Amino acid sequence: MNSLKTAIMALVAVAVTVGFLWYTNRPVAPVTATYEDVVAEAANGGYQLINTERLKKLYDEDPQGFLLVDARQEWEYRTGHIKGAVNFPMEPTWLSRWKEKDELEKFLGPDKNRFLVFY
Repeated sequence: MNSLKTAIMALVAVAVTVGFLWYTNRPVAPVTATYEDVVAEAANGGYQLINTERLKKLYDEDPQGFLLVDARQEWEYRTGHIKGAVNFPMEPTWLSRWKEKDELEKFLGPDKNRFLVFY
């Protein structure tokens, strides 16, 4: 009887371990953000969204008047970017933005009044 209890406990331990490993390593499809999600995040974050036509107009008028930040990965930046843009690779997750906050502040510098464009 004692060996039966031990065998059952061992099976339960194996089942729990297998279940945990499956759960933590299962493929998870990323949630695709909608435009409404982007608008809501902009409102919550206190920043504005502009379209490409407005960006082009600003760029043509005064290319030194704002800072363009390419937030793609470094290899994507190397394959092509807007002239004058600087690269600050950042994953599009709240955790990444939170972890990179201090580094981003240093990267952007002390001027809080300049127009920033992230793409």
